[in-house]
Amino acid sequence: MDPRTEIREFLSSRRARIAPAQAGLPAYGGNRRVKGLRREEVALLAGVSVDYYVRMERGSLAGASDGVLDALASALRLDEAERHHLFHLARQSRVPGGPPRRRPAVMVRSTLQQVLDAVSDAPAWVSTGRYDVLATNNLARALFSPVLADPRRPANTARFVYLNPEAARDFFVDYDQIVGDVAAKLRMEAGRDPHDEELIALVGELSTRSELFRQRWASQDVRLHRSGRKRVRHPIVGRLDLDVESLELPAEPGLLLNVYTAPAGTPTADNLALLASWAATHQAPATELEADDGQSNR
Repeated sequence: MDPRTEIREFLSSRRARIAPAQAGLPAYGGNRRVKGLRREEVALLAGVSVDYYVRMERGSLAGASDGVLDALASALRLDEAERHHLFHLARQSRVPGGPPRRRPAVMVRSTLQQVLDAVSDAPAWVSTGRYDVLATNNLARALFSPVLADPRRPANTARFVYLNPEAARDFFVDYDQIVGDVAAKLRMEAGRDPHDEELIALVGELSTRSELFRQRWASQDVRLHRSGRKRVRHPIVGRLDLDVESLELPAEPGLLLNVYTAPAGTPTADNLALLASWAATHQAPATELEADDGQSNR
């Protein structure tokens, strides 16, 4: 994941989606040879010279000030996630490049596991930005049993979505939206840290084994890990419409606490209570769900 290539493809893809009329510009001539805005039109909207914008789109953001980046984000009508991504790419272009690097193994602190276990009425788990599942509470293990069925550890939601599509389509009601969101959030992570060896390996594996992932990855879309709604079909209790909160953990940079809830008195709340009752009597302990390779908390 070369930062210059990422910058070039991201800026050109965002430019291509904006028609001149959307930007308040006249569209001279009936046959435009480019899709969306021309480079000189983006330069005009951003208040920079054409030569300067061309250099930026070729991958050179190292000298761009925050003011220039803000102007460029406005010209290209970037949303919040896209703006963050642009600044991540610029930040990466300002530091010396290097080979991929493996991060130290992430160990989930015992006190954090205690927090998960204390959340008894809602599924909760800790994950990385690249969708590795590092720790769960009992109800999360029951809820996401199809995802955790993969013997590889750490289990990874992105692999489940793209490499086990039949099971994922059965599980996720909004599968078509999920596949787009997963690729977009992985690309956001790639912009934040393009030298993460494990992320590079994951993207490479998904690109090699999934045509759908290659298509979604090529879109250059990015998303933030935020709150939302997730609808699943659970094999035991059926349909669940869950509200999701993804919270960054300040003491554990790069980790997310994901909690799934439902309003009291709804069918989903009743089904969660039923799932909790089932999990208490039928589910294997966490230690039995972990792989024997000692990597469950990595």
